Amino acid sequence: MVTVEKAVIARYEKQGKRFEILVDPELAYEFREGKEVSVSSMLAVDKVFKDAKKGESASESDLVSAFGTASVEEVAKRILKEGEIQLTTEFRRKKVEEKTRQIAEFISKHAVDPRTKTAIPVQRVLNAMEQAKVHVDVFKSVEEQIDSVVKAIREFLPISFEKTRLKVCIPPQFAPRCYGILKSFNAAIQYASDGSLIAELELPAGLKGEFYEKINSAARGNANIKEVEQA
Repeated sequence: MVTVEKAVIARYEKQGKRFEILVDPELAYEFREGKEVSVSSMLAVDKVFKDAKKGESASESDLVSAFGTASVEEVAKRILKEGEIQLTTEFRRKKVEEKTRQIAEFISKHAVDPRTKTAIPVQRVLNAMEQAKVHVDVFKSVEEQIDSVVKAIREFLPISFEKTRLKVCIPPQFAPRCYGILKSFNAAIQYASDGSLIAELELPAGLKGEFYEKINSAARGNANIKEVEQA
């Protein structure tokens, strides 16, 4: 349990009233991200306040009226999911950097430069995000922000989201080494009568280079990989 001194305030306003809890910033952030976190482990004090800084508790009647329950844990969940978490400047900066990197890595893996049909390095994406002065929301998922980020950086970085369909044949002696790699790329796998491994998969064009590298390494250059035209 976090101490009161190191806790931050999570706040929610409803029916003209303010409700606050004192929480561990890291655990509260993880909870907001959808991770499994015990509410009791987040709370510095097992209490809902109307003004946490003054130590003034919210009344039970106000809790029931606003949330339909006076349970501190249930109220805390609502506050954390729907309210505002007052992160420290340093903590927010750290999380913005992490989320920015995650967004850039996602784009690098799923997009290509339409001029060369090759993957876009993460650093090029980061540079474009900086040029476009992209605002990253620490409380929104990577997927929720991709469209707006791509729209913003297209002025500075040609970008295209394409998929590649591949058919792969692995000789019997290398099949065990390649099976796990193919499954990690969600390939449809079957075995030929001679024990060869046959697989078909569709993946973002930006991941093609990574796939080729992994499969060719595992099969020691003996993988037969063909690109299949999209239906």
